Amino acid sequence: MANSFDRRSFLRYSMMGGAAAGALGLTGALSACSSGGTASGGTSSTNPKVQLSWQKNIEFAGEYFALENGYFEEAGLGTPELITGGGAGTGVENGLTSNKVWIGMSSPQLTAPVILQGAKLMTVAATFQRNPFCIVSSADKPILSPEDMKGRKIGVQATNENVFQALLTANNMTEADIQKITVQYDPTPLKNGEVDGWVSYVTNEPITLEESGFPNANFLFADFNLPLVAETLVVRQDTIDNERDKVKAFLKADIKGWYDAVADPAGSARLAVTKYGKDLGLDEAEQTKEAIAQNTLVVSEDTKANGLLTMTDELIAQNIEALAKGGFALKAEDIFDMSLIKEVYEENPDLKK
Repeated sequence: MANSFDRRSFLRYSMMGGAAAGALGLTGALSACSSGGTASGGTSSTNPKVQLSWQKNIEFAGEYFALENGYFEEAGLGTPELITGGGAGTGVENGLTSNKVWIGMSSPQLTAPVILQGAKLMTVAATFQRNPFCIVSSADKPILSPEDMKGRKIGVQATNENVFQALLTANNMTEADIQKITVQYDPTPLKNGEVDGWVSYVTNEPITLEESGFPNANFLFADFNLPLVAETLVVRQDTIDNERDKVKAFLKADIKGWYDAVADPAGSARLAVTKYGKDLGLDEAEQTKEAIAQNTLVVSEDTKANGLLTMTDELIAQNIEALAKGGFALKAEDIFDMSLIKEVYEENPDLKK
């Protein structure tokens, strides 16, 4: 997939709080953040600016369907502008604190350090119930748990050092238990047998490796004491205070879009390849496979019971604990507010499918 490797250099899911916060230039950004004014296009009453966490590939299929099927327009939001992320200066938290965007897709380990720096941001929904980090290995010599990594050579990219350390810490391990090998992003060393395991996204390298003729196995960090959510919807606290109904309208439309996306992986891939990400050189067959893999992160037993994009109190508590392991000490109410999405489902019980 185009640009599949250099995405790791954008620290969306990395536990690098200090680096992420510093990169935002928070002193200026926080002072620029208004208390709900409409000085920028990010807070206009219609066509709100939506900062994506990455380029317009399959990851935002729910938003594509919400646009295509008129859900945002029905909600009175016009046509939200999806802004590509993934480059320098395009971090969601930066866009929010500078009042340049109205809502964005991020992850707790990127939002948390900015909140600790003083930003008033709040996570109001979570698309991915589990983050996509995994360890991928050869099917002939599978690594299926952190315990299985002991004594093995594990390829770790520099930008993923901290999240890998968090995995070790969460499982009572240290680097002394493994042989850590610093690698780049092309998993050829795994194929060549130079390493036994590889830090990866479950929606990416396992699929591309399989297609290249390398059968593989993997385990998710989220299944082994690091249950961080991902692709979270984040807004400013003043947006909740002053535009609560608008946020709820956005959530309702987005939920409808994600139900459509989950039901139609091939359609999701087609929208990504032929329209929203048409300039990225995406492969439709691969994007379809990624959409199917992505659905396993979006749908859980909890979302089957409570609805897509929700978070249970238990999952929130697990995220707070995981953030603490990464050095970010927060209370749940400092970063999560699920009251809006709960109201959306209470007021629209037919949303659940």
